Amino acid sequence: MSTEKEVGFVVHYFSHLNVAGIDVTKESIQVGDVLHFKGHTTDFEQTITSMQIEHKEVAKAKKGDSIGMQVSDKVRVHDKVFKVI
Repeated sequence: MSTEKEVGFVVHYFSHLNVAGIDVTKESIQVGDVLHFKGHTTDFEQTITSMQIEHKEVAKAKKGDSIGMQVSDKVRVHDKVFKVI
């Protein structure tokens, strides 16, 4: 069975782009990681295929970074983001 570590939370959702703005607050994340988005009405997992910091493609984000990544489902501000291990 997989475990999860909290890595951050959603700070914005750009619905016209299906992009989540995420503050990374605990663990680093990288392309290829599986993230679990969890909130009152949000509950899905998605693999990071690409992410951006300040409109630049990056392969890894560390604690303190704010990233944008495309998501397959709607997320909401304050949804928690976990890395599936």
